[in-house]
Amino acid sequence: MQEQKLYGRRDGAVGHLVFNNPAKLNAVSLDMWDSFVSILKDFDADPEIRCLVVSGAGGKAFVSGADISKFESERANAEAQVRYDAISKEGYESLYNFSKPTIAKITGYCIGGGMNLAACCDLRYSNEGARFGVPAAKLGLGYGFLRIERFSRIVGLPRAMEFLFTAKQYSSKEAYDMGLVHGVAADAELDAMVDGITGAIAQNAPLTIALAKAAAREIAKPESKQDHKKLEKMAVACFDSEDFKEGRRAFMEKRKPMFKGR
Repeated sequence: MQEQKLYGRRDGAVGHLVFNNPAKLNAVSLDMWDSFVSILKDFDADPEIRCLVVSGAGGKAFVSGADISKFESERANAEAQVRYDAISKEGYESLYNFSKPTIAKITGYCIGGGMNLAACCDLRYSNEGARFGVPAAKLGLGYGFLRIERFSRIVGLPRAMEFLFTAKQYSSKEAYDMGLVHGVAADAELDAMVDGITGAIAQNAPLTIALAKAAAREIAKPESKQDHKKLEKMAVACFDSEDFKEGRRAFMEKRKPMFKGR
């Protein structure tokens, strides 16, 4: 039986989306994007899932980009590229707009499309051997505005330009120093680092976290398009929630709160 190149699994309140194509350093082909969107929709609709971790199997790569061996069949000309972009864009936007916190757990190569995926996540953690790069200039690819804008918001426009102009790879230390990743750990300690983050998120109030994430997404928009009324309604819902009552009671009773997301 052929293994799935992309799969989702649950670990308590944490959803995991795993790129499972280690023979090709978890390179992504067109057929993987449909599964990607479907898995995200399932996790987003599940009230028991509090956050999502995106990772790559095999230990050598998070995602090494698009599967170049499929370029002749999937991206051979401008028309084919338009189709590919539309399908992959749906995947990236589904991850970016996922309503719960998303964490990229990066081991090894995080290149091209892998960088796009990581940039769509809220938090990013890597092992010490991780490598980061955008090799579009070495392949003659056109890099879309949205990808450059999103990446620039994380590392700053000057650093993003260096990535794109030179197509060089950067170490995990360099990535940490520029704010691309939130933390770096030894191989044996990365899982524990990420588990600590997901554990903290999972025990906190889901409505409050949803508001924080929604606010972050609105902040990223031009001011004229920001929906402040939506955020105000979400804030009111927090104060009217069972979780707010539980939080107050738990504080007074000196115990950990048991939040339900309502």
